[in-house]
Amino acid sequence: MKRWNLCCLFILPLAVTTLVFLSGCNPSQSDETADQTAPRVEGEKAGVASDERSATNSIAGDADSEHGHIPGAHGGIMISLGRDSYHVEAVIDSAGAVRLYTLGKDESRVIDVESQTLKGFVKAEGDADSKPISFEASPQDGDSPGKTSLFMGQLPQELVGRKLDVTIPNIRIDGERFRLGFVSGQESHDESSDMPAKVANEAERELYLTPGGRYTVADIEANGNMTASQKFKGMKSEHDMKPEVGDMLCPISGTKANSKFTWIIDGKPYEFCCPPCVDEFLASAKESTDPLPDPDSFIKK
Repeated sequence: MKRWNLCCLFILPLAVTTLVFLSGCNPSQSDETADQTAPRVEGEKAGVASDERSATNSIAGDADSEHGHIPGAHGGIMISLGRDSYHVEAVIDSAGAVRLYTLGKDESRVIDVESQTLKGFVKAEGDADSKPISFEASPQDGDSPGKTSLFMGQLPQELVGRKLDVTIPNIRIDGERFRLGFVSGQESHDESSDMPAKVANEAERELYLTPGGRYTVADIEANGNMTASQKFKGMKSEHDMKPEVGDMLCPISGTKANSKFTWIIDGKPYEFCCPPCVDEFLASAKESTDPLPDPDSFIKK
């Protein structure tokens, strides 16, 4: 059975001017002795450049960079670790919740890492001091015991909606230690923002209008012989990070599902938080002949 924690695209990219950096941590430096003032990423560039396993990237890339990163699959900031050996995607929502997804060298590949509490520091533009922030392991479906592919944190209320400098001195992956940081603008997923139109192309038509695996001709007809971008054109995507007991959950993101983003697969209605999650779930369903999880299994207990 395939894992259903594949990355999906959140609809509205972060409005950011992003500078990301990371390097292998000095093993002799403990978390307790890490700089408690969360030095700005820009101030670390000289040290980063001299590290054999370091990399610097802009979210949009530039003409001189070897590997410029596009926004991540969840619409977040893509951070490279150890010369692109690993990646972390940082997503900040309108309520100040911060999610860190761990990914492989291939940015579309989800990896689970050692469960740990990440200690970080966040400073808003114009502030003199940084504030501590913790990111707790939040394992997704399919993660191995004792491991996680998602870390969750919460910004102090006074920092919500501001341009932020976030530094995490230490994250362990496969026995190695990395330091990461990023600068973000205001959060994405503002419920007042319109969902950008998705480009309808041959790949999308192939995905939605041809049967395969658990996706049948009857499903295609039940969905109106349309692609997701056609059916949901002009709709707004809202990402509720705090679903309540009894709420339907998006099978991909784990956020509260929205009934307006429903797609019939294997004769059953599945609810999602946004159209790109439909893409991910459907692509996996078409590659598998195993029975799909029942829609009711995605109800928050």
